[in-house]
Amino acid sequence: MHVQETHRPDGSPGHHRGRRPGGRSTDHSVAHLHRAATDVARAPFTRRAWAEAAYCLIGFPLGLAGGVVLAVVLALGAGLTVSLVLAVVGALFLVVGLRLARALGGAHRGLAAALLGERTPTPPPAPSGSGFVGRLDAPLRDGVGWRAAAYVLAKLPVGALGAYAVLWWVTGLVNLTAPLRWGVFGQRPTAGDPEGMPVLTPVPFGGLDADTFAGTWLAVLIGVATLACAPWVTRLVVEGDRRLIRALLGPERLADRVRDLEETRALAVDDSVALLRRVERDLHDGAQVRLVAVAMGLDMIRERLDAEAEGKPLDTGRLRQLVAGAHQNATEALTELRDLARGIHPPALDEGLPDALATLAARSTVPVELSADVPHRPTPAIETIAYFCAAELLTNVIKHSGARQATIGVTQRDGLLRLRVTDDGCGGADLGAGSGLTGLAQRVRTVDGRLDIRSPEGGPTAISVELPLRA
Repeated sequence: MHVQETHRPDGSPGHHRGRRPGGRSTDHSVAHLHRAATDVARAPFTRRAWAEAAYCLIGFPLGLAGGVVLAVVLALGAGLTVSLVLAVVGALFLVVGLRLARALGGAHRGLAAALLGERTPTPPPAPSGSGFVGRLDAPLRDGVGWRAAAYVLAKLPVGALGAYAVLWWVTGLVNLTAPLRWGVFGQRPTAGDPEGMPVLTPVPFGGLDADTFAGTWLAVLIGVATLACAPWVTRLVVEGDRRLIRALLGPERLADRVRDLEETRALAVDDSVALLRRVERDLHDGAQVRLVAVAMGLDMIRERLDAEAEGKPLDTGRLRQLVAGAHQNATEALTELRDLARGIHPPALDEGLPDALATLAARSTVPVELSADVPHRPTPAIETIAYFCAAELLTNVIKHSGARQATIGVTQRDGLLRLRVTDDGCGGADLGAGSGLTGLAQRVRTVDGRLDIRSPEGGPTAISVELPLRA
């Protein structure tokens, strides 16, 4: 035993018994083992354990039915695309399969959020193209849909493992009732029966029987041990499912992100080139022509003044006409340059997006109700995109919808600027329908924004634009 010498206040030596070397670590080990044993004993009664068991119980039939149907649809689609004659039909099957995979992925995502607290961001909507070929080609390049299909198919074996995990709970609970079933419900073996009351186990081997009432308490012990292990078996399966959800139903992978950035960069370059060409065309066909006319008018005025200096008679009436024409051309050139500058950056945006939208609504020939809640100004690029989206959507309302009332709402929530334009018109707005929505979708994509269209035939129409606060 270790003895440590100490000194009393009076200076006389004293002795006391010290701790054994390693005593503190031994106490920590005992406390750790006690805590671990407590966690194991409490595990079957925790909310998390029952939520994970419920997730496995509900996820198995959902995964089984969805996986089988999706596998059949995708197999038919893949098989028919091999044929030249039925390739279009096969592509339609694949498109339907990807849409089904998205829906099933959303269901699994919602189930995981409700029971496991696994909240996965909602992926962007499925891409859609214009024309018959585009409507087939764009969905087939849907990376989110293909990853959702991979998850639904992978859910088949994972769901089977989940059902096996639920079996641990069921067998444990059934074994706990063995004495009750023996004494009250009479589930004891009859005289001469070589087999007793079966004792259930989740393992496929080593079956046991209870031949006596005392043997039913062995079944109870097995049930307690099974229930003690059931939460950990379930957690192991659920953890694998969590990893699949994060990998296949979560945000897009890096390769998809890079491809999307490449596409949006190309759209941004095309948009800037188109803007430069429009500015060049407007200058060449508009202001430049006016300024050339002003220069020609001034040259003619100078020639007549020079002739008057040489002694020739001055036609003041003609001179006044030339001055008036030069003045009119100069005024029109200034107006066209001012309109061109407004098309590049509207002056109304200098006071902020809400004031600019108020000006836009006031000029509309259709009554517009405006609501704006933008506590913090976005960057100028985002404000400009939001303004032009509102202007284009309001123009579509005026030209194509036949609406009697429209609303513009802009809010700022969760780091996003949300613009929503609705009307009570005839509906039917769609990408690629010649309404300018395709250009808006491309412009919004350049800053990682989203355009959502809800416009059934007969109306009403609601188009939402989501933009980040910074480009």
